[in-house]
Amino acid sequence: MKLFVIAAVLAVAATAPSSYKPEYKAPAYAAPSYSAPAYAAPSYSAPAYAAPAYAKDNKYAGITVTSQSDERNLDGSSQWSYAQSDYTTREESQVQKKLQGVAYDSYGKATYEDVMGNTNKGSSYWVSPEGEKFTLTWVADEQGFKPKGDHLPVAPVHVYELPVAPVHEYELPVAPALPYKRTGLGYSGTSYY
Repeated sequence: MKLFVIAAVLAVAATAPSSYKPEYKAPAYAAPSYSAPAYAAPSYSAPAYAAPAYAKDNKYAGITVTSQSDERNLDGSSQWSYAQSDYTTREESQVQKKLQGVAYDSYGKATYEDVMGNTNKGSSYWVSPEGEKFTLTWVADEQGFKPKGDHLPVAPVHVYELPVAPVHEYELPVAPALPYKRTGLGYSGTSYY
């Protein structure tokens, strides 16, 4: 019965005439009647500073950046590079990686857990003032920092024969005779039987 009453009320509300007029137009508003305040020109003159003279003391004035890129990704990786007009270049990339790390609690106890770390690799190229060309590449990961370049010093290689340990022949001492004789489950002689 309640459902019938609700349906009848909804039917009457749906058939009632609406007061909405389709020819409705929004009212027009006039532009504001105020204007911006007028400020008087300052009574003092702006100080006259000389342009900085960088070019006369800068021995690298002609070097400019010819290209540059920088890319950052949502996963935490990135790569960037630049090149200059003196042929100097540098590029580097890094990736986040899950590594085994050590964490210490408030008592100083070490726990080993997975941590996020960065692994980097890159290269650089430049020409020295003497005209020597240098190339450096590197990798920095969980194994450490590993640079490579022809200009880096290299540890000397020692070629030698490992010494051989001397061989001595020893005679093992003979065990002394025991004061008892083993028989069955017990001892005979000076021990318990």
